[in-house]
Amino acid sequence: MYTESFSRTQLLYGKEAMEKLASSRVAVFGIGGVGGYVVEALARSGIGALDLIDNDKVCLTNINRQIIATTKTIGHYKVDAAEERVHDINPDCKVRTYKTFVLPETQDQFDFHDYDYVVDAIDTVTGKLAIIEKAKQANVPVISSMGAGNKVHATGFEVADIYQTSECPLSKVMRHECRKRGIESLKVVYSKEKPVKPLENISEKEHIQRRSVPGSTAFVPSVAGLIIAGEVINDITGS
Repeated sequence: MYTESFSRTQLLYGKEAMEKLASSRVAVFGIGGVGGYVVEALARSGIGALDLIDNDKVCLTNINRQIIATTKTIGHYKVDAAEERVHDINPDCKVRTYKTFVLPETQDQFDFHDYDYVVDAIDTVTGKLAIIEKAKQANVPVISSMGAGNKVHATGFEVADIYQTSECPLSKVMRHECRKRGIESLKVVYSKEKPVKPLENISEKEHIQRRSVPGSTAFVPSVAGLIIAGEVINDITGS
């Protein structure tokens, strides 16, 4: 079953590369609009083990952009919904789930030496920096998602080093913080598109919890996630 499921991918990468993917463990931090599509593509590419980290639950406002969000998964933990989906795709994939937010005080519960690759798809700068620093210390490849909210042009995404980015507000903050911490390089996926100002805050509950609720679409975060997954697969296989 495994060989047949990924035979079309093997036509491009070869048997040795597929065996490498099957023996790899990738950690995905943040299972939202971007991270959910990362997990989807990694599972469909034959990655053998996934660690999924997110403390959030699926809500109604996730349906417009998150692949794990359906009317059936509302109220479920995102990592649980993602794990079920992964096993529906590849029952042999080993999945570990962590219902936690990554912060400097929670980062030590993860042994980054376990990972062959780390994906940062979370929103908070402090959490992103904690993930990146831990990955760098463990000498594990890491790729980070920059801002995908309030953008409407999926064709604007590109892969770059954090110090080659421009326009993106989150990238600007991350450049500054990485430089302060002596992080010499960081692969990111970002867009130079200037964020669109949301027309209104339609969720009063979210507005209370956050200063402003970012707008998003079905096609922008998904493209960012698929680009990230492609980089992970190509880097692991050396393609």
